[in-house]
Amino acid sequence: MLAPEELDAVVRAAQSGDENAFRQLYRLQQPALLRYLRVLVGDDAEDVASEAWLQIARDLHSFKGDGDGFRGWTATIARHRAMDLLRAQRRRPQPSGPADDYLAEIRADDDTADRALELVTTDAALALIATLPQEMAEAVMLRVVVGLDAKTTGRILGRRAGAVRTAAYRGLRQLAHRLSVPEQRKPPPVTHLAAPALKEMR
Repeated sequence: MLAPEELDAVVRAAQSGDENAFRQLYRLQQPALLRYLRVLVGDDAEDVASEAWLQIARDLHSFKGDGDGFRGWTATIARHRAMDLLRAQRRRPQPSGPADDYLAEIRADDDTADRALELVTTDAALALIATLPQEMAEAVMLRVVVGLDAKTTGRILGRRAGAVRTAAYRGLRQLAHRLSVPEQRKPPPVTHLAAPALKEMR
């Protein structure tokens, strides 16, 4: 992970035509974008990401901002391409993996909210996030996985920063609830949310 000033320098170099810098930006941003798109469009994520990067490469010279702004800008482009596909399909994507079967095997020894955060990079967890209401799913992915702040996420989703924090927090609470041990009568209360992102969402 690059420091903010290093990322700023890489963005500027890519804008000036440095192909190695652009490849570095791709390697840094592509994994998070793919996970985000997988929640939005399922198995079409690779194709949508490819379309997004074509636009990113084409319009990079006109981008104005720093490294954090670049991450938000690329997420915005990826989301627009995903929404275009969903409008064409006129349907919401279905979960792409057997999330319920996977979750049944998870022990709940760990704090459930922390466990939810640890699992957001797995295919099964992405499938589970895709079952959340869309506003919660996108807020969780953009805040926790892509790593954007609430203000940037709000601009992407057309919502206030406070609404984004609330949606992400509620989404993570729902994930934590689903990660509870099945045989317990009720899940343990989630009273300690250690991740920095969750602390901000409170």
